[in-house]
Amino acid sequence: MIPAAFDYTRPSGVDEAVGALRDGGEDAKVLAGGQSLIPMLRMRLASPTTVVDLGDVTEMRGVRDDGDALVIGAMTTHDEILHDPLVHEHAPLIAQATETVADRQVRHLGTFGGSLAHADPAGDLPSVASALDATFEVAGPSGRRSVPASEFFVDYLTTVLEPDDLLVSVRVPKLTGWGTHYEKFNRVAQAWALVGVAAAVRRSNGSVAEARVALTNMGPTPVRAYGVEDALTGTAATEDSLAAAAQRAADGAEPSSDPSASAEYRMHLATVLTRRALQAAGGA
Repeated sequence: MIPAAFDYTRPSGVDEAVGALRDGGEDAKVLAGGQSLIPMLRMRLASPTTVVDLGDVTEMRGVRDDGDALVIGAMTTHDEILHDPLVHEHAPLIAQATETVADRQVRHLGTFGGSLAHADPAGDLPSVASALDATFEVAGPSGRRSVPASEFFVDYLTTVLEPDDLLVSVRVPKLTGWGTHYEKFNRVAQAWALVGVAAAVRRSNGSVAEARVALTNMGPTPVRAYGVEDALTGTAATEDSLAAAAQRAADGAEPSSDPSASAEYRMHLATVLTRRALQAAGGA
């Protein structure tokens, strides 16, 4: 199909982009990588009055070291994430999950911030941001503010972003000395995850000192598996203890049933994939 007519603007800075969104009203849309928006335009599932193309906003690109954290620009592509040495050194979980995103062509165009702002519960990166306790820098007409990942995702395809807000960057704490792993199950290669698990484990003297686990596609937003984290912390990092903690993976989850999988099957997958992710991250 042919998209409905819309105005198009390509700002060169964050403030200019926020102004364009404000002027465009609540039906204005941001074009980041376009891997989600363009199909929606063509199918007329979205009919914006204005499309604000962020391709020239250089401030929103790249990865930089900021002391105890990395700051990743929202317009940094998946491919740039995969080849960034800082990400591999300090936030390998992001690289592990990004490697599973779609195919090479999509990874060259799709953006880190675009995936997070789109907030698809089957997307891989929202659960990773949740597991890493990331913080989102948001720019709006009233200035900039920081939003923790635990508050950023509100509902299905919905975040705290207002129509004239812009996700500028994501601050990710460095996990030095942690083991990480992203485990994903999909029916065919390059498909959305039926269920995914982002896991990070810090060991000390053979025991689990800290653990962070978040689930993909187990509810309308990323699901932080606090039950698993509580069950693991302070226990010996053995295969049995990791498997026992994984039994609590679906606590509080609200998976849906659809033609790809039933809610019951997703609950089962969450347990199996969490055990695998913990074993890989925890070294058991």
